Amino acid sequence: MSINARTFSFVADLVRAESAIVLAAGKEYLVESRLLPLARAAGLPDVDAFVEDLERRRTPAAVRAVVEALTTNETSWFRDSEPFTALQQIVLPELAAARAGRAIRIWCGACSSGQEPYSVSMVAQDTPAVANHRIEIVATDLNEEMVARAKTAEYSQLEVNRGLPATTLVRYFQRSGVAWRVDPKIADRVSFRTLNLVRPFPPTMGRFDVVFMRNVLIYFDLPTKRDILRRVSQVLAPDGYLFLGAAEMTTGVDEGWERVPAGRSSIYRPRAAARVA
Repeated sequence: MSINARTFSFVADLVRAESAIVLAAGKEYLVESRLLPLARAAGLPDVDAFVEDLERRRTPAAVRAVVEALTTNETSWFRDSEPFTALQQIVLPELAAARAGRAIRIWCGACSSGQEPYSVSMVAQDTPAVANHRIEIVATDLNEEMVARAKTAEYSQLEVNRGLPATTLVRYFQRSGVAWRVDPKIADRVSFRTLNLVRPFPPTMGRFDVVFMRNVLIYFDLPTKRDILRRVSQVLAPDGYLFLGAAEMTTGVDEGWERVPAGRSSIYRPRAAARVA
């Protein structure tokens, strides 16, 4: 039994208002499959009944649960590989030369359960050029449950099998019962916090040298993409770098960025005119 049109419309409007994620027509199956466990946990027979109850009460906890259930949390270690090669061979050595021993700050937006920021930390560990620099990695996600999971730095055998080379597993993970825990020298560089990308960034974030915002802009409409890119440029150092997903680009969205070829990948920098600000 599929959810009715009114249920889908309410959920789509709610998710868009809270996260700017667009649930287009045809995603009814996704809404039903993601919300059915919440309905059952609430003792309700189906998603339609759950949403009717949500409309009546609309508690912050229930709204957050719905938004988090519909947040895509697809991730893996060293996902797509090429951006991490560019980080190690081009970006980190260049920043190390420009920073004269100062800290290098990296922000991983939409970090899900933590594989990306920990991958970045492992890359930094394997980059001799930054051996004398402090590396600070801030990882954020809308989903509180994912952030809590990422903080544990612990992963199942199935999770470490997704993109993690065996040699890296041996070097940078420790056995923790039937699971694996990220080595403290890798994990301690990363701090996690909850953050909604469509809301103003907190002043306490500071400025970053590198921003990873990969495979997240594709879920937003054009005005939201522009707004996020504008605000990212405000927290990125004038000579910093932005990493986007392979299916994402700034062209036609925000012309304040320039594309820089980096091996078999592409990265982005603020244009010279934007750097003057």
